[in-house]
Amino acid sequence: METKTHLLHTSKVNNNCPECYSTEGLEFSFSQEEKENKLYSKASKDIKEVLYCHSCEQQIFPVKWTDDIERVYEYHRKLVQPKGTGMKLKPLAYIIILLDAVAIAALIYFLK
Repeated sequence: METKTHLLHTSKVNNNCPECYSTEGLEFSFSQEEKENKLYSKASKDIKEVLYCHSCEQQIFPVKWTDDIERVYEYHRKLVQPKGTGMKLKPLAYIIILLDAVAIAALIYFLK
C-alpha cells in the first residue's frame, strides 16, 4: 500500500522563534496522508502540523511554543481544509464489482 502526503496549507509567521529569536524564519505547514492501492484511495483523518524555522533550520515542537505562536496556530488551523476522508474507488474496483454482478446474474438465470 502506497502512502502519499498532501500539503494542505503553509504560512509564514512573524513571531519570534523560541530557539534563535528571529522574527523572519518561522513557517507553519499542514499536511495529510493518503493511503492508496490498486482498488481504492483513502485520506486519513489526522492532519500533521509542523512549525519550522528557516533561520536556525530546526523544527519547533509544540512544547516550546509560546502563547502567541499558539494563537497564530489556532488561526491557521481554522484555515486548513482537509481532503475528504471517505474511500474513493478506482476504475479497477468498479470493473470487479461489475463483473461480479454479471456473474451473479448469470448464475441466477441459469439455475432457474
